[in-house]
Amino acid sequence: MPVSVRRLRTGFIAALICVCLLVGAVYFYSRHRVQNALKQIPGKIAVEIQQSAQGFTLSSSEQGRTVFTVQASKAIQFKGRAELHDVTITVYGRDSSRFDQVYGKDFEYDQQQGNIVSKGEVSIDLEANPPGIKNPDQAAPKELKDPVHLRTTDLIFNQKTGDAWTGAMVEFSIPQATGSALGARYSAKERTVTLASQVRIATAGALSSTVVAREAVISSNPRQIVLRSAREESLTEQGEADEVTLFLQNDNTIERALASGDVRFHSTASPPATASADKLTVEVRPHDGIRTAVLSGHVSLRSEGTEAAEASAGRAVVQFRGRNTVSKISAQEAARLVEYQRSGENQGQNVEVTAPAMDFFVAGGKRLTRALTLGPPQIRLLPRPGQQGPETSISAGQFIARFDSFGQLASVHGEPRARIVTRSTDSGGVTERVSSSDAVDALFRPGNGLEALVEQGHFTYRSGTEQAWATRARYTPQDQLLVLTGSPRIVDVGMATTARTFRLNRQSGEADAEGEVKTTYNDLKRQPEGAMLASSDPVHITADRMTAHSPAAEALYRGSVRLWQGANLVSAPSMRFEKDQRTLEAESNSNQKVSTILVGSDKRGKATPVSISSVHLTYRDSERKAHFDGEVTVKASDLTITGNQMDVFLARQGETSTPQSATGPARLEKIVASGSVLIQTPNRLGSGEQLTYTAADEKFVLTGGPPSIFDAEHGKITGVSLTLFRRDDRVVVEGSSSSPAVTQTRVVR
Repeated sequence: MPVSVRRLRTGFIAALICVCLLVGAVYFYSRHRVQNALKQIPGKIAVEIQQSAQGFTLSSSEQGRTVFTVQASKAIQFKGRAELHDVTITVYGRDSSRFDQVYGKDFEYDQQQGNIVSKGEVSIDLEANPPGIKNPDQAAPKELKDPVHLRTTDLIFNQKTGDAWTGAMVEFSIPQATGSALGARYSAKERTVTLASQVRIATAGALSSTVVAREAVISSNPRQIVLRSAREESLTEQGEADEVTLFLQNDNTIERALASGDVRFHSTASPPATASADKLTVEVRPHDGIRTAVLSGHVSLRSEGTEAAEASAGRAVVQFRGRNTVSKISAQEAARLVEYQRSGENQGQNVEVTAPAMDFFVAGGKRLTRALTLGPPQIRLLPRPGQQGPETSISAGQFIARFDSFGQLASVHGEPRARIVTRSTDSGGVTERVSSSDAVDALFRPGNGLEALVEQGHFTYRSGTEQAWATRARYTPQDQLLVLTGSPRIVDVGMATTARTFRLNRQSGEADAEGEVKTTYNDLKRQPEGAMLASSDPVHITADRMTAHSPAAEALYRGSVRLWQGANLVSAPSMRFEKDQRTLEAESNSNQKVSTILVGSDKRGKATPVSISSVHLTYRDSERKAHFDGEVTVKASDLTITGNQMDVFLARQGETSTPQSATGPARLEKIVASGSVLIQTPNRLGSGEQLTYTAADEKFVLTGGPPSIFDAEHGKITGVSLTLFRRDDRVVVEGSSSSPAVTQTRVVR
């Protein structure tokens, strides 16, 4: 679980170990040693001491080794009771491995009740003495090394039952911690020590914290310590549980710890974090600190602040290496991780990762480095509460996550069988976009969520009628842009396009292609009333770049554009094509004009190609009219026409006589030209302001200017209207009302 990993190491778990060291060593061990020593004193006093004595000493030995000694400066026997003053009890143990001391000023023994009562303060020092095993003289160790110290008052020991108790405050300390409790009771029959109330343990140093409990129960069989209503507090951390159980080994060192019932942790450090579970189990290596910590039952962790995150699972296993350093966290049973975006940001989405299980790897016990999922995982990109936006889910066989130097999610790699589904809802209903690939990489920007999605290997994409294929795809949610590379291809509504690079805007539906663009418009139906683009053959377009809008019926092509269907060809620097209406609009630039190839006929009626160039071209197939603007030039095998603009009308496809001719080139039917019109044949040059040409009778009618025709043999001819019949080279000249005469000239060849 990636939230507040360090808290599991420095907080409640470390406090549990201190509880074991203090409570286990102090109460269980010291009660056992002290009570065994005191249990033997009254009998000895009752037999041997009948009056005041100075320098009283009592000892007990087994197999040549002293087990304990009792020393008092004075012992006074009264009727039914005895008083001991300045008492020191030294416990060596049966193997002489201890040097524990119990000392106080005054004790009183009630022979009738069997109670030994301390009159005032009692101190206990617990100290190991390993060299004593080899030295049977029971010499004191050369120095006391950090003894466990216990202090209390009003201690009562009952010789008959073996029970001991005090209602006073009990204090204890070691160099790393101090503790206290109000009231304690030892039960000989149950072999338990109960700290009645107000149990409090304070640790010092790097793991400084305080553990408090309502009561504590220490038992020898089973060997354990139970803290009830336990709570841990430090300057930056708090932890609590209904019950904490410490399981001890034979040497009273901790073997494992169990916290159960509403286990909670909270850190006020930056960023603040909260964790909870039904149960926490801690396993400890002998002399090497924590081995594992297991959180189970409704495990939840949450990090607050500007980089808020939330995690949950049925179970979480935290593994440690030496010195209680976290190395790995395994979230199991429906693991879930959510990273929330910074408040106040308009961009970005919340990120949710789910899987049957997740493993998180930790560097230095503090910083997440990577994580991997076990079982089918899923990433969801969610809009923030109250905001509208798409919802994206990402799945793969496995995810491997990487974290940055601050422990924030930086990237997630998923493979195999990566799949991304995005759903958005608007007035038109639900839109679903689906992509798949061999692998996917999700790149994150800390605090702003997903920065990019990169899909590689056999990429496919589907959105409504639009489909795409490529080797690699990169999606950036900030601008909703999907970039395809590696032989990309897009198909949409009878339109297939290939290029070196595609850019698809998933919000607007606009597509932009670059580099060796080729589009094929298929699924076309024959239009009998059409002309140049009326065939059912595919329309092909090549260009350097293309921009298409959704739906893909209209597209803008730029850079060396060529459009053809069958034998019909239009080329231009820029061209806009609309498939449904079969219209096109072409523009020239300073280096290239619009060029169109049609079919006309020569003077003998034989079909011949006709080339038309201009600055601008507009064509609508339903009207069978091509409108040319700017420096228009028409060239046939024996004819050239120029003018400022021309309307060229084409013959209907339905008027063709055979199926073969229906797929052939568009045939020129009529030309209407205006603006500085020139017409040139091998023998003549005509000029005027308007020209009308009809292919059926090969007739050219010049008007305006006034029109004129220059013939090398007959000179210049002018009139209000000049009509040239191309097949027999006749010229008809019409005059005005003021010059009604009409001259008809027969040119002799």
